[in-house]
Amino acid sequence: MAVLARVMFVGVVAYAAALLQPLSVGLPANIVFGLALAALVVLLEARLRETEVTKIFGALIGCAIGLGIAHLITTGLFWADNGDRRVEFLHSFVLIVLPYLGLVLGGKQGEWLEPARLVSLFRAAGPQRRYKILDTSVIIDGRICDVCETGFVDGTLVIPQFVLKELQLVADSADSMKRNRGRRGLDILQKIQKMSGIEVVISDTDFPEVKEVDLKLIELARLLQGKIVTNDFNLNKVAQLRGVDVLNVNELANSLKPVVLPGEVMKVFILKEGKEYNQGVAYLDDGTMVVVDNARKMISKTIDIVVTSVLQTTAGKMIFGRYIEASTGTHATSPAAPAPERARVAAPAAPILPQQT
Repeated sequence: MAVLARVMFVGVVAYAAALLQPLSVGLPANIVFGLALAALVVLLEARLRETEVTKIFGALIGCAIGLGIAHLITTGLFWADNGDRRVEFLHSFVLIVLPYLGLVLGGKQGEWLEPARLVSLFRAAGPQRRYKILDTSVIIDGRICDVCETGFVDGTLVIPQFVLKELQLVADSADSMKRNRGRRGLDILQKIQKMSGIEVVISDTDFPEVKEVDLKLIELARLLQGKIVTNDFNLNKVAQLRGVDVLNVNELANSLKPVVLPGEVMKVFILKEGKEYNQGVAYLDDGTMVVVDNARKMISKTIDIVVTSVLQTTAGKMIFGRYIEASTGTHATSPAAPAPERARVAAPAAPILPQQT
């Protein structure tokens, strides 16, 4: 359709040039002249089609302002001798330069004509509110409450009404596990509301044409120009694809885990055996799994290991280590023994070998 319109436009311009013959050089030259003008207009239209509408409006407004100022200047020079070529050149120069400057500057500052920018001009001056929109999963998870207590979260926490409805459905579920999770989420919200320095807003804004709760959260974040707080991996990816900022609690937790380098010695409690032969598995306080070679016989004991490698995955971090035998100077202790007894056990000069199984 656009190609047909352009062909018709070029044909009409060429026909007008042939009919009116603005140049006194013959019919073929006038047709070529009309075709050249039409081609220039088509090229200009193609460039303008890729330009934002606000910049086009800004350029037109700037050009009109420049033309008005040029008219005022030439009118103010009524006392000059219009027959002087220098005065004529000055008038022409002003009429060309000022509209050009207005066109360029207006197009460059055209983003100020966007609705959000225009509304901000009439708002009361003051700090802009920063909205954090809570997802159902992050409320049930509960770690956002601990983050709020530390004071690292600023701005306003927004809890949409449709998220509360979903949370209530989970709390009223016939499944006891889901019911407990929903009630835990409601308790977390009450705890956050009672915190001093945390502003919590219940938003009644809804989007009836949108069915999925995740898409409603994205639309609300766009409306409030806020960020979504979640630990849902899929919601995180969809929101980023739609240009909405996301604060992922899981990413925050992974970034706060202690950095462990290969070759470091660390103390762990062997909880269970691993999948491979003679492996033991331990967990750090933050939940990081530690796989220890040669530690299957040390289950239910706290031992010193040497870190061999660290693996970072999408699910989190895994640490691989190797148990140092007691003959090399490292001891295994039972976690049930109090500190004074452990000190007395380590006192003899001869090392105590671990019990062989």
